[in-house]
Amino acid sequence: MRVIDSTKQNNFPYIIGVSGGSGSGKTFFAQALKSHLGDEQCTLIFQDNYYIDQSRRFDFDGGSVNFDHPDSIDFNFMAENLKCLKSHQPAFIPSYDFVTHTRSKQSTEIRPTKIIIIDGILIFHSDAIRHLLSELIFFDTPEELRFARRLNRDVQERGREPMGVRNQFITQVKPMHDQYVAPSKKYAHKIVVEMNEYESVLLHYKHKLNALLSLE
Repeated sequence: MRVIDSTKQNNFPYIIGVSGGSGSGKTFFAQALKSHLGDEQCTLIFQDNYYIDQSRRFDFDGGSVNFDHPDSIDFNFMAENLKCLKSHQPAFIPSYDFVTHTRSKQSTEIRPTKIIIIDGILIFHSDAIRHLLSELIFFDTPEELRFARRLNRDVQERGREPMGVRNQFITQVKPMHDQYVAPSKKYAHKIVVEMNEYESVLLHYKHKLNALLSLE
């Protein structure tokens, strides 16, 4: 008869926070890590799902809505979801529509996996979220590269105009990054500074999580 070591069971779910500025490469990293681990072992959750309904304040190019301020995110809801998963219970993840800027009435049921990855620019700033994370990884990427990536994403995927994206970056994204996102890297266990570190860091975490999973 196999004896289950409860101390090993308590290691799971192992929740990894991946943060950094918008366009820093954090999402690409999180998706690559999840792809390596597979759906049975790993769940990926995005901060963007937890935007508060902004439909009344949003115009075509953003208007007065500041999506990079901590107040735009429902961190309490996110924390409740993470606590459910840590308790080995399913959670219901909201969905945000970036066209209408409303929260969809439909949610996605997520069942706890051994590894959970949380992706978001402000997750380390939030005390409620940070204290639920097992490990924190921060991507410290040059501003010029972050802007180029955000410009491409917002124009290609979200139907924005380039001038609107640029103005938003200057008036909101950069100030919020400097005030909230960049300072939160002090909480990180690992800061990825150089872009040529990406492959070695990804390989490191693949090996680390494989080893953690093998302990079961």
